[in-house]
Amino acid sequence: MIKHLVLFQFKEPKLKALDEAAAQLKALLGVVPSLRSMEVGVDFVKSERSMDLSLIATFDDEAGLEAYIHHPAHQEVATFIKAHALLSKACDYQF
Repeated sequence: MIKHLVLFQFKEPKLKALDEAAAQLKALLGVVPSLRSMEVGVDFVKSERSMDLSLIATFDDEAGLEAYIHHPAHQEVATFIKAHALLSKACDYQF
């Protein structure tokens, strides 16, 4: 199994973009066949070291992650997020 973890920091003003990004990410479940689970969260602590949005996605294997990355629905969400994000960091690991 593969976990795909991504943290995002958004540009100001960010509330509307955060809500839209979270909704778009959650909508990928059931659309991308290789996506087994998806958790999306908006930070509520808002400390100096906080990121604004997180996603944790699960896949059966690396091929599933690759299929997700290249899926047109994911590409559409990624384009939206790139337009609104200042920074993103990812970690992909097996468990």
